Amino acid sequence: MSTEILTIGHSNHSAETFLTLLKEAGVALLVDIRSIPFSRWVPHASRPQLTALLAGAGIGYEFRGDALGGKPPRQNLSRDGMADYEQMAAAPDFRAGLARVREAAAEQRTVLLCAERDPLDCHRALLVGRALAEQGLAIVHILADGSRESQAAFEERLLRVTGKDIPDLLASREARLAAAYRARRLRAMHRA
Repeated sequence: MSTEILTIGHSNHSAETFLTLLKEAGVALLVDIRSIPFSRWVPHASRPQLTALLAGAGIGYEFRGDALGGKPPRQNLSRDGMADYEQMAAAPDFRAGLARVREAAAEQRTVLLCAERDPLDCHRALLVGRALAEQGLAIVHILADGSRESQAAFEERLLRVTGKDIPDLLASREARLAAAYRARRLRAMHRA
């Protein structure tokens, strides 16, 4: 049986709504994978306030944005001024960050936190979720309305929204999916 790891975006949820989503999912540990754990628009999502909010709810906090954040710490992990997710996924720091998440998830119900409302617009699904799923872990995204979407369902939605869902004699599903991930990464980078 594979370990299940959840993801969530703090979006513009109130503190109460955010905690409700975490409690309903049975979360024991939140791993913050934002490169910069700060929000001007959602103050309770900034690291000091978030840590206190979670502690009051009995939920642990770890920061892993240094290794798993969507903004690469080194210039060689960027291409044309944007994060290169393929290179980032191969970086030793990133791989070590994934290992720590796997260890934590094996011990307690773990959720990965980023900011974006929809996983389609976030590196938590486009980079981290993809890498963990490739390692055999079950990734489940908590959506803004509280419903959940598996990484496999996310990939089907990704194929649809990028127009790569139509079978192609010249491109395998894997090739179409890789192209869909690249296309969505570019869109997400332009939104940031």
